[in-house]
Amino acid sequence: MLHAFEPQEPRPPLAYRVPWRVDRIYDRHPLVTNVGPAAVDFVRVFLDLGRSAVTEHWGQMPPGDTAELCLCDAEPDETIVTLAWFRPGDGEEYLWRFVM
Repeated sequence: MLHAFEPQEPRPPLAYRVPWRVDRIYDRHPLVTNVGPAAVDFVRVFLDLGRSAVTEHWGQMPPGDTAELCLCDAEPDETIVTLAWFRPGDGEEYLWRFVM
């Protein structure tokens, strides 16, 4: 049942926009850029290459910083990329997945 929020009820937090942009300029070397307004901490990349898995540690990425993924050993139809990072200020870990 729907009901109106009363002024004393806490409001849910606003959605957090994922700070990443992926540019597929090169066939097997996509570029990942932090397009968010703040630095992200302890960035890790998990590559599921179909028959194997790889983890990369990128560390902190300030706004505008770009990193290149090497997917030379990947199966094109089976590659799943997961980015994990901590957002400064709230201590929460965030995950975002995309498929190549």
